[in-house]
Amino acid sequence: MKKILIVDDKPSISRLIVQFLSKTFEVTTKEDGLQALSWLQEGNIPDLIITDLQMPNLDGFELISRVKESGFFRDIPIVVLSSKDSSTDRIKCLKMGAEDYLVKPFNPEELQIRIERILER
Repeated sequence: MKKILIVDDKPSISRLIVQFLSKTFEVTTKEDGLQALSWLQEGNIPDLIITDLQMPNLDGFELISRVKESGFFRDIPIVVLSSKDSSTDRIKCLKMGAEDYLVKPFNPEELQIRIERILER
């Protein structure tokens, strides 16, 4: 079963994604980029990361940057799920190496289809 890491400081969003994706994937949640990096550095390698941008301690931009700079984690696809519907943020994330960018509120079914497409590549 493929593993997905969700990084979002809002438990309601994480719960919704877990509820929707846990039928198909093994899902782990972390509340910010710092927790996510620690979890990765403990040897956990997800098949895909879903991250919010606005979080305490370490935001989504910094998380993307650190994951993509790392030799070990560089190839893990990242999907950004943010309430920021700004073209500038979308472009910044895609240039940093994110595979996709969805805006909240989102359709969980659309998220799942996008994840499946990314993981098929």
